[in-house]
Amino acid sequence: MKTLRSRLVVLLVLALPSAAWAQRGDAVYVEDRLNQIQQTLTNLTGQLEQLQYRNQQLQQQMEKMQADYEYRLDSLEKGGKAGPRPAASPPVSAPAPAGGGNLAANAPPPGGGPQGEALYHDAFKHLQDGDYAGAEQGFKTFVQRNPQHVLAGNAQYWLGETYYARRDYQHAMVAFAEGYKAYKTSPKGPDNLLKLGVTLAALNKKSEACAVFARFKEDYPRATDMQKRRIDQERQKNGCG
Repeated sequence: MKTLRSRLVVLLVLALPSAAWAQRGDAVYVEDRLNQIQQTLTNLTGQLEQLQYRNQQLQQQMEKMQADYEYRLDSLEKGGKAGPRPAASPPVSAPAPAGGGNLAANAPPPGGGPQGEALYHDAFKHLQDGDYAGAEQGFKTFVQRNPQHVLAGNAQYWLGETYYARRDYQHAMVAFAEGYKAYKTSPKGPDNLLKLGVTLAALNKKSEACAVFARFKEDYPRATDMQKRRIDQERQKNGCG
């Protein structure tokens, strides 16, 4: 009996390092899986953005074709020649509001041309490949050259993500704050504010983070259920009242 008990003790002692190693291995595995999931979400988001933008372009083409068709039909009904519809006069741009303002809300129709769009998609490709420095430069250049482009709010958000992925929370905070201020009504407006709060929490600025989370529901009452759940989770995680 004593011999058996001694053997059991020895086996337990030998098993302890293996158990500790297994725990460390599990932690590494979980972290790797989380990184893979994050990368997959980034890739899917990029594909969705591209599809949404292409759909918007197709809608604009359809509207133009419909307007041209109606003009030709109206001309034929009036006995005239069904020539091409004259180009519309360009709208007069209103002066920018003092002290900045929401560029996205006052933006003209999507511009920047194919080269501008190519710059955005190249930057996103760098992001998908994990080249955060290359993505940073691409998104930063895109926003500087096309501040009123329909994708500018998206580019500003992903610029913040290039910093956040490298744990450069100070620059990430600035990027997300600028994205919220300048592109509040853009599709990425809610995400900019959400990640601003998350970044503030990462910088141990809990009270400022809680203030941002509280503001989210006021500014974006129609946010997605996923975004609202994330806000609730972050509030609970950071002990927000």
